[in-house]
Amino acid sequence: MPNDPEIFESLRQELRRGSLILAVLGQLRAEHYGYTLRKALADAGVEIEEGALYPMLRRLEAQGLLLSEWREEERRNKRFYRLSHEGRVVLDRLVEAWSGLNASITDILETKP
Repeated sequence: MPNDPEIFESLRQELRRGSLILAVLGQLRAEHYGYTLRKALADAGVEIEEGALYPMLRRLEAQGLLLSEWREEERRNKRFYRLSHEGRVVLDRLVEAWSGLNASITDILETKP
């Protein structure tokens, strides 16, 4: 059924998945720990669940795109994340690719058949 809410939700989640990585990398141009990262993203209109964020951060760090370190703040140990040099290079390339794709899709959607 074309108007099935489950189909829409599945497609919406698929569309968001790649965009979330770009948003997280972009936000990590400045250092954050998990809570402040989630809050900064939410304040920008990008909601992400903890269950999705932390595995993503670990994966991006394993890929060499992020650096992290444990520090004590407010009497608690917190893991702070920031882009690595390689992460900045990849982010710049992803922004360029995203901008081109976004412009192309906008043109397609605005073209009247």
